[in-house]
Amino acid sequence: MVARYELIADELRDEILSGAHPVGSQLPSEAELAERHGAARGTVRQAIAVLAAEGLVGSRQGARRIVLGRTRSQSFAELHSFAQWARANGYRFGGQVVAQRRRVSRGGEYTRLGSEEVLEVLRVRTLEGEPVLLERTVYAEWVAAAVERLPAGCESVTEALYESVGLVFAYGEHLIDAVPAGAQDSRLLGVRRGSPLLRQRRTTTTHEGRPVETSDDRYRAGSVAFSIRNSIGANPLVRQAGDLRFRAGEHMFES
Repeated sequence: MVARYELIADELRDEILSGAHPVGSQLPSEAELAERHGAARGTVRQAIAVLAAEGLVGSRQGARRIVLGRTRSQSFAELHSFAQWARANGYRFGGQVVAQRRRVSRGGEYTRLGSEEVLEVLRVRTLEGEPVLLERTVYAEWVAAAVERLPAGCESVTEALYESVGLVFAYGEHLIDAVPAGAQDSRLLGVRRGSPLLRQRRTTTTHEGRPVETSDDRYRAGSVAFSIRNSIGANPLVRQAGDLRFRAGEHMFES
């Protein structure tokens, strides 16, 4: 037997996908939905949580949920920045630098970037006005000055660096895993400490193979789905202990 909240979620999902609730609009309040469906507010809250997990509505608590539209899926088949992907899909997006500093490279950063000094940047990304992504990016020394000149609220670092210095991010390697939210993650993303986050670690280079950046990106649960399209003739999905390495695919990994 299908649970009551699942039936309500199915009806709301159909309404969102049909355009009855346009992208950017607010869902009716929990009280209104409860009256309409003859259900308890707790049941309605469960239904909305299902839609939030699917990325159809915003997950902010204490306010009416904002309709985000169809399930958000970011593909690794092409190398796009968060801003480029969001704009192409019609989402409102933003970004804000929380902190940045120059420091000596550590761990495997010198191996990946070939720089003794690096620029470390902590940036929060928003989608439809809500924080969904925390980027901890480390830039190679040769591009650090150009990054430092960008405004703290720069929407797209990728586009800004292309316009300012002609830099093209050409190749990327992505490692995906799940991690618990730490104290800083919790505060900046508005989630409970220990909540699961989908982490994407990436390293990008120029066409010539010159390393530009390495980053630890953490997505709030329910914010984005990653899609990878592959075939038996293409490079397979390579699995590593503790990591998932993506080449191409049809798999969906939701955050």
